[in-house]
Amino acid sequence: MPGTKRFQHVIETPEPGKWELSGYEASLPVTEKSHPLTHDLDKANAEQIVRLLGQCDAEIFQEEGQAVPAYQRLYSESILTTMVLVAGKVQEILKDPEGGLVVLSGGGTSGRMAFLMSVSFNQLMKGLGQKPLYTYLIAGGDRSVVASREGTEDSALHGIEELKKVAAGKKRVIVIGISVGLSAPFVAGQMDFCMNNPDIFLPILVGFNPVNMARNDPIEDWNSTFREIAQRMQELQEKQKAFVLNPAIGPEGLSGSSRMKGGSATKILLETVLLAAHKTVDRGVAASQSCLLEILRTFERAHKVTYSQGPKIAALMKQASTSLQKNGRVYLVGWQTLGIIAIMDGVECIHTFGADFQDIRGFLIGDHSDMFNQKEEIVAQGPQFLFSQEDFLASILPSLTEVDTVLFIFTLDDNLTEVQTLVEQVKKKSPNIQALAHSTVGQYLPSPLKKLFPSIISITWPLLFFEYEGNFIQKFQRELSTKWVLNTVSTGAHVLRGKILQNHMLDLQLCNSKLFWRGLAMLQRFSGQPKAQCIESLLKAIHFPQEVSEEIQAAPISHHIQIAQEKERVIPTALVTLLLRCSIPEAEAHLAAASSVCEAVRSALLRIGRKRSADLIDTLPLASLADEKGT
Repeated sequence: MPGTKRFQHVIETPEPGKWELSGYEASLPVTEKSHPLTHDLDKANAEQIVRLLGQCDAEIFQEEGQAVPAYQRLYSESILTTMVLVAGKVQEILKDPEGGLVVLSGGGTSGRMAFLMSVSFNQLMKGLGQKPLYTYLIAGGDRSVVASREGTEDSALHGIEELKKVAAGKKRVIVIGISVGLSAPFVAGQMDFCMNNPDIFLPILVGFNPVNMARNDPIEDWNSTFREIAQRMQELQEKQKAFVLNPAIGPEGLSGSSRMKGGSATKILLETVLLAAHKTVDRGVAASQSCLLEILRTFERAHKVTYSQGPKIAALMKQASTSLQKNGRVYLVGWQTLGIIAIMDGVECIHTFGADFQDIRGFLIGDHSDMFNQKEEIVAQGPQFLFSQEDFLASILPSLTEVDTVLFIFTLDDNLTEVQTLVEQVKKKSPNIQALAHSTVGQYLPSPLKKLFPSIISITWPLLFFEYEGNFIQKFQRELSTKWVLNTVSTGAHVLRGKILQNHMLDLQLCNSKLFWRGLAMLQRFSGQPKAQCIESLLKAIHFPQEVSEEIQAAPISHHIQIAQEKERVIPTALVTLLLRCSIPEAEAHLAAASSVCEAVRSALLRIGRKRSADLIDTLPLASLADEKGT
């Protein structure tokens, strides 16, 4: 088959039923593995989904030796030592800020986290009367903060050019490149560039795989693989010319969905390092492990506080799923940085679940005038880029219906009169309103506002008597808690809708190379067909109705992705053609006739009567599966 060089790193399909025994799971990076705990996530009800995802999130804080195999973890001595060293490097710039800059960079979720943390630490510095020293880079620019543009992370050259722009004229630049799976070319190029320009740049790589599991397939516009770049950084770490922070946090509850545990761990790790640097520099002392551990334990407590609200989170999940089942919308309306968390959650459902951009979307209430690098990129750019309070009032409120769900996310320190006014306006349109309200001990929601909500997820945080920088711990806790709730609700709502097979995102959108390879692996896993046949079926589904010529087969992966991201149900269509040995139109008809993508695939697996299907699906009738999940 022409173009097979591009696919040579793909493992051959193991024998049916031998995926784990063959070592296939062992060969996958930690962030891409299928979590054994959530193997039957697609059969879980709302309460079970909350419990399972909460258990997966708790693994972020597992200590070395608690998990097998024993990778270095967040609390490992090696990771804590590196965190102290990185905090020290940040302190050097804080002590002598002239010509200094800290850049947080990533693609997709990682880039949105970079944006959020840049905003937070610039706010911290402004509050101290200091000149902000942080900036962010996200693949695809500011539009990628509020819209799904995941394909832009595939260019190393794009990453380098963006870095050069923000670093122009600077004397010392720390570049924190975030790539959960150690896979994004956008970040790889920046790390390589920094190592080649050590007089100005210090690269710090953050991810959650061992370096020997970093992506090793060629980057189309660069001459090194991600793994080669990460290995070089490891070698330079001894001289403190580069650093790699890569604790393992275990597989995602939803296989490969790095927006969840990966995004949360990014926030926990980097906010701990940066906050420790700020807290200690003002005291004139170096950051220490004890300072890091103090902050990390507050995040660990936030996990317990958040998931103690399990029954209410499950109820919200069911409400969101019901709205989506009835072709309604779910709106997440958040105040201040909680609005950024809301926007992130909605955007990430698009490529994760093949969702429409209007299905679940977030809005930011409050001033965002100094948050963005290039605000003109996102203002008046069309319906996909709506995110502000003005946008919600002008474009969403007038068209709200009684099947829509609106979640209000705020703290009791926000303008509660403003919250109440907006809730009253929304309640005239839809009865399906809920609140996620954060308070500290001694704060109470005013009775008139409380009465407006049929249900409130109320999270109370202890009073913290810290210095100014320490007060940001509570802000970070509230953001993380909100992220956990929203990720769990939106993921669970799509599970209940039949978008997930076992714990795999079957209907993902192939919008970058990482998702392309993940989709191909799913075809192999669920069809059991040889690698070559799975590749052929995938290319046919992408390029239909065009014939897959030798020229198309030999095309770069980026060409296939460019076509695929404009299509729906590429992976389900390819999988049905493999299972039923049918044409693309026949597969599309099979999918259209089913109530959900995963029901269509389950029925195909049952129809072929393969021995392996018993391991893949429940023997219950499909109607019973739907009843069990309350869909």
